[in-house]
Amino acid sequence: MAINRLAASPKNVKNEPNHNRYNVINKPFLILAGISGTGKTRFVREQAKTSGQFPETYCLTSVRPDWHEPSDLLGYISRLNGSAEYITTDVLQFIAKAWRGIVKSGLSIEVQDIEEQGERLVVKGDSSTLKHVLPYWLCLDEMNLAPVEQYFADYLSVLETREWNWTGDNFTYSSDALLKCTTINEVADKSKLRCELGFEASEYDELWLSICQYGLAIPFNLIVAGTVNMDETTHGFSRKVIDRALSFDFGAFFPNDYQTFFSPTSCNKRLNYPIWSQASETDLANTFDTDGSQTVAFLMAVNEVLKNTSFELAFRALNELLLAVVSNQPKNDLALKAVWDDFLMCKVLPRIEGDNDKLTTTDGKELLAELNTVLAAQLRPIWQADKNDSANQRPDLYREKVVAEGALEDEKILCIPCRSKDKLAWMQQRLVSATFTSFWP
Repeated sequence: MAINRLAASPKNVKNEPNHNRYNVINKPFLILAGISGTGKTRFVREQAKTSGQFPETYCLTSVRPDWHEPSDLLGYISRLNGSAEYITTDVLQFIAKAWRGIVKSGLSIEVQDIEEQGERLVVKGDSSTLKHVLPYWLCLDEMNLAPVEQYFADYLSVLETREWNWTGDNFTYSSDALLKCTTINEVADKSKLRCELGFEASEYDELWLSICQYGLAIPFNLIVAGTVNMDETTHGFSRKVIDRALSFDFGAFFPNDYQTFFSPTSCNKRLNYPIWSQASETDLANTFDTDGSQTVAFLMAVNEVLKNTSFELAFRALNELLLAVVSNQPKNDLALKAVWDDFLMCKVLPRIEGDNDKLTTTDGKELLAELNTVLAAQLRPIWQADKNDSANQRPDLYREKVVAEGALEDEKILCIPCRSKDKLAWMQQRLVSATFTSFWP
């Protein structure tokens, strides 16, 4: 199995000026796709180890082929003994553990009446306290052995209700409930459920009462990473799943270089949970694209090719691309286009699949060829840069060079060729040779 090495790095806080050594992801749901043995599961473990509290912040759950509903993941009500009892799962217990991590950090959890949403549980604090909240990594191993749209439906729906609001250095966070209060209140012995979820200590008295009243929501420090192999034994992904995830072609983002196995020349950056849910001009002000106009124009050009096809992008895609810009804080043109390049790889190309008929635009042109033309213009100069053209290559946002201690941040930047160019060419070649293509290896 491949060894994934990570750079030791500090926690991110909002408006931190230097993002070189870590990467704040813009979505807390990752799909790691690739052939068996590339180190996808180990990658998640190594990310969790950087917290220094690995047993606390890591949970591995092996997905079973017979999972077909959310209860397989989040538990269910059982009345076999006559009275209602909630059967918990490792996943639900881990979600509760992430909430306890938030409480221990010193952030406050209170009830607020939010306009048009009514009363709900809200996490409240500031950026200096937030930096002490560790990410909690839930690894769903072999995620697509079962239909993801079925057993993961509740999480996918609630994921879109996460809401961050920042005022200066102060924030609030809220989310709809995964485990609803009506379900909790059906349970005959709520003290047993409280104990199984780890809230039995007196310091959680107030939180438990609030959970019983408002339900258990998605904690902001939870990152779900699903490892997948795309073969005849697994299920594919609908666009509903792809639109709500960051899909990584693992071999493209974290390649295995046999020649550097014993003496690695690069290492993976540490990933951290997102701290935004809606992009704003204020958040973009310190980036190279200060008002977001360049990014909007880029996505409009891409969407013009996809218009009136089943691959057309909607409002969510623009918000998530702008959030990617905010999260990575690009300071120059090459860094900004690196964000665009990775967005194409994580959000746009994974949606595209089909035969020649499906991959034809409304005016009868080849969709992939038209997309290639648009991207060649929009991603100049990184689109044209080859592996020897370091001046026009893009920076890698997920890896950095292994350098001597005390080296400058600029010396750690790893420059690479455009990722989406190679992937699009591969998809085009696959369409020619097999008359069908998709993003997945």
